Amino acid sequence: MEDAMPHIPGSHHITMSVGSAQDDVDFHVNALGMRFIKRTVLFDGSIPIYHLYYSNADGDPGAVLTTFPFRKAGILGRRGTNQAREVLLSAPAGSLDFWADRLGDHGVESSTTEVFDRRRLTFRHPCGIEYALVEAEADSRRGFTGSGVPEHYAIHGIYGVGVHVSNPDNMVEFTTNHLGAGATIEEGARVALTVGEHDAGGAVELVVNRTDDPGTWIYGEGTIHHFAWNAETLEKQDELKFGMEGAGYVDISELKDRKYFKSVYVRSPGGALFELAVTHNEGGWTCDESPKELGRRFQLPSQFESRRNEIFSQLEHIDI
Repeated sequence: MEDAMPHIPGSHHITMSVGSAQDDVDFHVNALGMRFIKRTVLFDGSIPIYHLYYSNADGDPGAVLTTFPFRKAGILGRRGTNQAREVLLSAPAGSLDFWADRLGDHGVESSTTEVFDRRRLTFRHPCGIEYALVEAEADSRRGFTGSGVPEHYAIHGIYGVGVHVSNPDNMVEFTTNHLGAGATIEEGARVALTVGEHDAGGAVELVVNRTDDPGTWIYGEGTIHHFAWNAETLEKQDELKFGMEGAGYVDISELKDRKYFKSVYVRSPGGALFELAVTHNEGGWTCDESPKELGRRFQLPSQFESRRNEIFSQLEHIDI
């Protein structure tokens, strides 16, 4: 008998390639009221690119959004099908009217709809990425109130991700057999699954899209780069990786140390890049800053520290 697949409790973070760094900070901190917890750089490539992190009050796994601002580098992505397209955030029930007004005050247009019997508020990041606040009845994660958002309206964290696919069948198989997703629910062109617990950011919504051309998979302004799952331990991460490879999903990376967590990346059959992330013993958001000081100092991986002044001079100035 085969061993049971390791349990994934939910998501870990979501990472996007955006435009202006200042626009990104203004959107996530000033408009959405999220906590700015880290300012560092992209590990990959030779061009200095910020890596900015935002979270709820506690920086929980499944409550962190991270961004690469590519405007200054001039690298553009293309949104399309066979690509992660929608950032879904968990908001308290009854909060959407508040959020519609707050977003409007910050110049962000929004509209209310109902999907899978839940109200949601849809809007866009300044670079065009699609966002939705989804009402959650019982989400215990603490929203951040430091940006003037009352606690009973503050965003809990990630609700999930919307992936546009030309056909959902292979993604249903992958998320069920290799991520442990539960039963599927269908509504129109959407197929919904959940990985892990209800309040851990594990919703996957597959949107059947046979109209758009395939989107880009490179780093590039205006696109989601990857969606990370919380593998919890390096042992679990290994088991999940070996299971995927054994099934033939060999477009999968070796272990990469991202300082705050360790990562393995796999290209899903629906095109979305998924990550298996582990916040290891030497990592975590407080490995280089105290809990009260998160996001205040420009952090660099050790291999870039000798180039601190050079790198910082090439990055966009941002006010936080």
